[in-house]
Amino acid sequence: MNRSILIVICDFLLVSLLAFSTVDINKTTQEGVPRQVKTTIATNQNESRQDLAAVMRLALEQERKGRELLVGELARTREALAQQQAQLGEHEKQAEALRQELQQKEQQTAQLEQQQANLRQQVAAAQTNVQTLSQQLQSSSTEALSSKEKLAAVQAEIQRQAAQAAALQQQLGQLALSNQLVLTEKQRLAGQLQVSEAEKRLVAEQAVRMQEEVKVERAEKAKLADGVQALATKSDQLAQEIRQNRPLAPNTIFDQFVTNRVGVSFWAVRSGFLGLESNKRTEAQSVLVTDGTHTVALFHVQDTPLSLGHPGSEWQGLTGTLERDTASIPIRSLSFYERDPRIVFVPVTPAEAGALGARAYRLASDLYNFQDAVVVGSQESHYGECSFQIDLTTPLYLKMDRNTLKGLFGKFNPSRGDFVFSRTGELLGVMANNTYCLVIKDFNPTTILQLSPDMSSQKTGETLSRLYSLIAGLPFKLQ
Repeated sequence: MNRSILIVICDFLLVSLLAFSTVDINKTTQEGVPRQVKTTIATNQNESRQDLAAVMRLALEQERKGRELLVGELARTREALAQQQAQLGEHEKQAEALRQELQQKEQQTAQLEQQQANLRQQVAAAQTNVQTLSQQLQSSSTEALSSKEKLAAVQAEIQRQAAQAAALQQQLGQLALSNQLVLTEKQRLAGQLQVSEAEKRLVAEQAVRMQEEVKVERAEKAKLADGVQALATKSDQLAQEIRQNRPLAPNTIFDQFVTNRVGVSFWAVRSGFLGLESNKRTEAQSVLVTDGTHTVALFHVQDTPLSLGHPGSEWQGLTGTLERDTASIPIRSLSFYERDPRIVFVPVTPAEAGALGARAYRLASDLYNFQDAVVVGSQESHYGECSFQIDLTTPLYLKMDRNTLKGLFGKFNPSRGDFVFSRTGELLGVMANNTYCLVIKDFNPTTILQLSPDMSSQKTGETLSRLYSLIAGLPFKLQ
């Protein structure tokens, strides 16, 4: 698969993702009426996602085939490179043998030239002797040598020297012919050496070129592998997003809540009438919620012995525990949410969450992916499905559309403290009152109480009164 096909597939994925994430917001039809935004989801979303998944599988299959072809070509290239390197080694051996043979021929040529020089000297000496003897003969003839024996000896010596000179001349001719043959062989070997050197350079250039091609193919293979990895990652992300955006049935969400809920128990002590101690014990249901970094147990302040009011009650002692099955975790502190102090939470460490063994719900990442939500009672075993609308005057809250209430189990009358879940099973927020749901975005506290049997130094009365003032400053519809 080339780069253009990858770009086309990525563009197709981006357009499909934007098409799946389209939000339809109702326009305001009357003046003076708060605008309400509703989200709708195309009914053919699942079919489009299935088509997207099929396209992704086809792209991955084509990418896998292309990668296999590239691996085969790379193996053949490596084999050809190995053959070229072997040929280069053979040529180097042949060139070395030719160099040695050429050196031997040069040594033979030098020896033959030395022998020719010696023979020339001998021929010159023989000719000199012949001339000397001829002169002696002439001198002897003119002087009428006295004896035939001396004349015969001189003639025999002349013939011998002449024969020796002829033999030397013949040997000189043979040496000249042999020298010519050696020169011819030397020229032939020099030509072969040049051809071998040229072939060696050609093979070396081919080896370098093949190595560069291998590097390029490796780089291309690495790019393709990165592309395949990125495509697989995008495929996994799309598959995860499809799973995350798949709506769950309200029955499933309620079953998960029942399975993962955590019991919360508080025991409070304060001075009563005539100095007598007054004890108060409360029990409620909570869930663990996480933002990816921190985990807390979340619930409404009404589920604790504390109440916001003016003047606030002064408590001498407050303790509590988180319980699930046989696990019991002591509560160290109680935090009041800065956006709305009626919502409180208890920080839970990873070890404590593991001991409780309950699933920690994720905060909803997209509040408007589905307009319907599931409300689960925190005190009673009831749950139902209803729609929530955006109220522009209260951006931190969602307004319940009671005209769309649809109870599914038990008496369904949503009230404060109930948990609100998105259709994907994430936590949207907690009902601040009977109409408005506070959206939970983070776990930033406005006040923290350290739980202890002796809390007289923390002045809980002043703290509760100050928090009540914050609630009293909210719009009347949120109180």
